Amino acid sequence: MANETLLFPFVRVVGQEKMKRGLLLNIVDPGIGGILIKGEKGTAKSTSVRSLAQILPPRTSVVGCPFHCDPRYPKRMCIQCRERLAAGEKLESQEVPMSVVELPLSATEDRVSGTLDLEHVLKTGEKKFEPGVLAQANGNILYVDEVNLLDDHIIDLLLDSAAMGVNYIEREGVSFSHPAKFVLVGSMNPEEGSLRPQLLDRFGLCVDVEGDKDVNVRMEVIKRRMAFDADPEGYIASCQSEIDEMRAKIIEARSVLPKVVLDDKIIHDIVYTCIHFKMEGHRADITMMRAAKANAALDGRTEVTKADLRTVAPLVLGHRLKKRAFEEVAFDMKELDLCLGL
Repeated sequence: MANETLLFPFVRVVGQEKMKRGLLLNIVDPGIGGILIKGEKGTAKSTSVRSLAQILPPRTSVVGCPFHCDPRYPKRMCIQCRERLAAGEKLESQEVPMSVVELPLSATEDRVSGTLDLEHVLKTGEKKFEPGVLAQANGNILYVDEVNLLDDHIIDLLLDSAAMGVNYIEREGVSFSHPAKFVLVGSMNPEEGSLRPQLLDRFGLCVDVEGDKDVNVRMEVIKRRMAFDADPEGYIASCQSEIDEMRAKIIEARSVLPKVVLDDKIIHDIVYTCIHFKMEGHRADITMMRAAKANAALDGRTEVTKADLRTVAPLVLGHRLKKRAFEEVAFDMKELDLCLGL
């Protein structure tokens, strides 16, 4: 994991507002289902994701638990923590920083899911489990750069764990499970290959990023990068108040989220829009609902508006549009505005 103190600050990334908004929405509500960031190289994809570590809010964790169980949710705890609770033991907790865990591209299934020591099980009858990346990711953000280059079965494993919040391991009839609730963030360069539509659909949000063509914007990117490279510590210190403010905004949004309401008119607009854009199943509808609520909470509001739907719809629907082979379909904002009556 990179040293977050020396990463280019998230709050100073120029432009790429859709990408930044999509990442923040997932931090406010991890139930949105993660985000896939597609775009050409050099568009701040990895920089933005890794630097999230600077603005992530703290989280509560059981002291000494290898799976970082959250003591507020006993039903989501690992078997060891649940057994300690059942025995009447009081679990000591601590505030720990939420982090960005990176999955190496060369990671094997055992490295991702963890390993069971079958020899130990046969000798003693006790299960001995060596935690993998999914255990480390529980309660955090799991980042997979060049996700399109991973083996499909590894991607399936990640998406299944992210959706269920649990990692199941079975070897030679011996099984083990542990909590694995995390925000999955993938990034990729479409020039290096694509993801199957079935896998694309499993990411809650998707955003396409590209380099800005405006001369002044590109000049600003260069100036900020040069200033950072000349004195990383000083540059980060100069925007520490912005970093703290962003973290406070996320914490506030999380507290507002349970109070956010959608009236029937907004729900109708969500469903109508998904039908209009020929969405299959209900995943898009539910994801748009959650993303719209998170967007309202991030702006400090307790009521979802059509403006929220307009903000999140391209992120939710764009990668789910029906496409022919080798065809790129751009999301039509004018068509969306007609749907929403804007």
